[in-house]
Amino acid sequence: MLTFVVFDNDAVDGQHFPPRHAFLVGPDEVPMQGRVEIADGLVRCAKDLPGAAGLAVQLEVPSPALPDHLAKAQLNPPAPTLGLLTLHTTLLPEREEPYLLTIELARRQIMLFLNKLEDWQLTELPPDHPTLQQFEMARDAFTSALIEQRAAPGTPGARGGYNPGADKLAAQALALALQAGEELALVHANRQLRLRQSGEAYKQASAAVARQTPEPPPAGAPMIVPGSGHVTLPGVPLVGCAVSPRAFGEGLQKAAASCCDFLTMPMRWIDLEPVEGKYNFSTTDRWIEWAVRTAKLPLVGGPVVDLRPSSAPEWLFIWENDYETLRDLVFEHVQAVVTRYRRTVSRWTVVSGLHVNTNFKISFEQVLDLTRLCVMLVKKLHPAARIQVEVIQPWAEFHVTNRRSIPPYTYAEAVLMAGLPIDAVGLRLQMGHAEPGLSTRDMLSLSAMLDRFAALEKPLFITALGAPSAPIPPKPFIPRTGAEPEDPYEPGYWRTPWSEATQAAWMTQALGVICSKPYVHGVCWHDLADAPSGDSSEMPHGGLITAGGHQKPALTRLAQVRQAVREGKSPLALLRPAG
Repeated sequence: MLTFVVFDNDAVDGQHFPPRHAFLVGPDEVPMQGRVEIADGLVRCAKDLPGAAGLAVQLEVPSPALPDHLAKAQLNPPAPTLGLLTLHTTLLPEREEPYLLTIELARRQIMLFLNKLEDWQLTELPPDHPTLQQFEMARDAFTSALIEQRAAPGTPGARGGYNPGADKLAAQALALALQAGEELALVHANRQLRLRQSGEAYKQASAAVARQTPEPPPAGAPMIVPGSGHVTLPGVPLVGCAVSPRAFGEGLQKAAASCCDFLTMPMRWIDLEPVEGKYNFSTTDRWIEWAVRTAKLPLVGGPVVDLRPSSAPEWLFIWENDYETLRDLVFEHVQAVVTRYRRTVSRWTVVSGLHVNTNFKISFEQVLDLTRLCVMLVKKLHPAARIQVEVIQPWAEFHVTNRRSIPPYTYAEAVLMAGLPIDAVGLRLQMGHAEPGLSTRDMLSLSAMLDRFAALEKPLFITALGAPSAPIPPKPFIPRTGAEPEDPYEPGYWRTPWSEATQAAWMTQALGVICSKPYVHGVCWHDLADAPSGDSSEMPHGGLITAGGHQKPALTRLAQVRQAVREGKSPLALLRPAG
């Protein structure tokens, strides 16, 4: 049993801290099964498995007060809060006495900062660097909290043997460490962008590989320097956007052409074959014809097979307990789609989210078999195409309640170990939606998660990057038609509640971090336009254009980021416009 003390000033109560957003985390930051209960200022965690564990929670973190010289040096524009963010503690051993939640959250954030400082080889930053100065303030506050944590008998407001003054100091340390971590992620991104845009990163990797191999590596091939932990790609990443087949018009065409190196054409099974055996390709055809003949834009097709409730047709559920028939139907569907579009699509996202395994409950072996079937079939039908497998919910919250699910990294690793001809691993990185796995996290956590998947030593393709332009209220989640609704999901927010300005600012930072990574081949915004009211969409308010045709600031920003990346400039400079 793990127990944590919380104080009233942490805003931890039934309204702001629902059990749905409190879960246990095990080794390698993989969520684990267990129960989390909150009562009388204590968070009690019962694990299903032995061993050390951490607690993930969602907290609103106020922006820390900084001296004027540090506040002016921030790469991030000032904001009243750092956001309503999902955070977690380090792994902790069980003990009878409780832990103080804010101290353990701050400890983990400080540890993550130090780890990335070393991983990114930023330890040579001068001590007077603003980011390090702020981090030292966080460490000082954390040390003071450790000294003050034990309450003397009779201390007013004490709880569980802890001093409320220590809780306030730890909360201050957490806020300082969080903000310093986001600044560190941006400092590293700016440095890596310069190396990537100049070609120096690829040149250095090529030279290192050439020194260790008897034959020179082929020009333009991905380079894996032994010990680097990732692949290095030539050139700069491509920037694109997904378009909904349901919306089509001259305004959307002009918008797509203005900001994209490529287009992603979603191919939801429910749209293409709403009735078994009766395909309707008309809405997809018109976008593909425009992209190929008029815009001359490369196309990414898929996911071809996505069994999420929003993508799988209703008639398919008849076969959810008959894997052999389901497998045959998947085979026929992949064959029909790829055969039709293999002359126009250059890259296929073959499968998506099979590892979550909530909609169709199939075994681990069947998940891998279905992945293998789809990948090999696409490769046979379209040998020249690039192929990728998409991982969704990369922080794996789904694994808390679904014992049949596979952690994302484990799934991707198993696919690669099976020897399948995969050109890239796709990641969906969406935040701020009131659905499972899409809660909001800070930029350092995003950057660290990308590095974790880079250890697969395969190129990464961010198949869907997204955040909303307006708050999405929590709502009960229904995993599939006819199922009982689950507890509401609080989507959280970054810096300020979601708005068009916040969406554009988040996009700028997220794209700056992603494009700096030498192993990222491309990144795709998840939706060009919002869906009309009542229509399904990837994310409410998640598009670059409203349903009424109004262009949001994020549309201009995506074009600006794409241009900056191509011209060798840092898109992060857009955060603070001149003047």
